[in-house]
Parts: sequence; C-alpha cells; structure tokens
Amino acid sequence: MKTLLAILLAALTFTSATAQTDSIRKKNRSLVGIAAGASNILDTYLSPEDYKGFEIRLMFATLRKNKKWSHLFQNELSVSYDKNRRKDGSEIGGMYRFRYGLFRNIPICQNFDIRVGGQAALNLGFLYNTRNQNNPAQGRLGLHVGPMAQADYTFRLFNRPFALHYEASAPLVGLMFSPNYGQSYYEIFSRGNYDHNCVPTTIASTPSFRQMLTLDFNIRRSTFTIGYLGDYDQYKVNNLKYHNYTHSVILGYRY
Repeated sequence: MKTLLAILLAALTFTSATAQTDSIRKKNRSLVGIAAGASNILDTYLSPEDYKGFEIRLMFATLRKNKKWSHLFQNELSVSYDKNRRKDGSEIGGMYRFRYGLFRNIPICQNFDIRVGGQAALNLGFLYNTRNQNNPAQGRLGLHVGPMAQADYTFRLFNRPFALHYEASAPLVGLMFSPNYGQSYYEIFSRGNYDHNCVPTTIASTPSFRQMLTLDFNIRRSTFTIGYLGDYDQYKVNNLKYHNYTHSVILGYRY
C-alpha cells in the first residue's frame, strides 16, 4: 500500500511539474504588463536642456509560433513626466508604439531556442513643454523597419520551472515627421510651408536600441513575469536632436 501511494504521489508530482513546464513553454502566449522607471528626455526643438523624471508604460504582446516561423504583435502606451535641473519647468509626454515582428525559429536544444528576423514599428506621440509659449509642443510620427531577435531558455530551480526571455531590436531605415530648425507648426499646417518635414531615416540618423529581459515563473496555475526594459530612442534630423532614454522594471502576467 505504501509503495502504491509513493508511486501515485511521484506520478502526480511529475504530471504537475510537466504541466507547469508546458504552461511556461507553450507556443502561443500573450503578455499583459506594466513597466515603470526613470526617463531622460532631450528635445532641442522645445529646449536645449535635458529633462529627467519617470515613465509608466502599459504593454500588450502576443507571440504566435508554428514549426518554422513566429509572429509577434506588440502594443505599448506610455506616459512620462520630466523636470529640468532647476525644477522650474517640466515636460509631459505620451507615446503609442506598435510593432510587428516576423522571425525564423532556430531551436538550439530542448531548453533553448532563438528567433531571428525583423520588425516594422510605428510610433505616434507628443511632448509638451510647460514653459514654452511659442511652440510649446512637439508631435511624433515615425515608421521604421529593422532587425529583431529573441531567445528563450527554460530551466528548473528548487523543482520549479522558470523561463528566461530576451529580445533586442534596432531601427535600420524608416520615415518620420519633423519640423525643421526654427520652423513653427503654424507655418506647416496653417500656411502650408513645407520644409523637408517628411524625413527618410537610416541607422546613422536614428541610432536607437531596445532590449528586454524577463523571468517567467508559475504561481499555482498562473504564469507571471518580472524583468527589465531598456529603451534608448534617439535621432538627429533637420538640425534637431532628440533622445528618450528609459530604464524600467517590468511586472506582468502571461497567458
């Protein structure tokens, strides 16, 4: 009887562990998360100073895998609030980002696989400077394509399943909207004075980089994630400089 109970207990433990591992490694998965952390913004159209503060970002992502290819759909909505060095001026920003990625699956071993491909990304947002009376705001609209890669590694620790996920991407070429140096939005939209406002971009004018590292773990039947997001967005076009560097902690739920 004791032997039978031991066998049943071992079988249940193995089944539970296998189910948990499968839930972490399932092919199609989605992430709902929030990222919060420090931001550093420079926009010389609005101010020659750096503004530092915080950013909160809502993240929605879905990865769909088949035997050879994977498709990634990412939606992000962020809000930032930053102040200058003297704390007498602030900038408020908002941004919506959509990315579509297409990858070739490259399995390395049973617990480790990578995906290599490319992405198309759309950015739409604004930045508002509370100190400016003329030209107080800057609009953002850009579309770019570039390489993207992902890697997954699953392992067990204390007899529990975990999964490490890393992804990185960078823009290669694209097209963006930007006023020219000294040009007002009134001139662009009310008077129709076009001055090279639709700007082709390359990696030389937009040397940006995005990376994310997360750890997935199970609590009962649910999978949660914690990690780091680093987004280093910058460009130099029409004699204007811009950067937005963010370092954030991610908390999320995978299903």
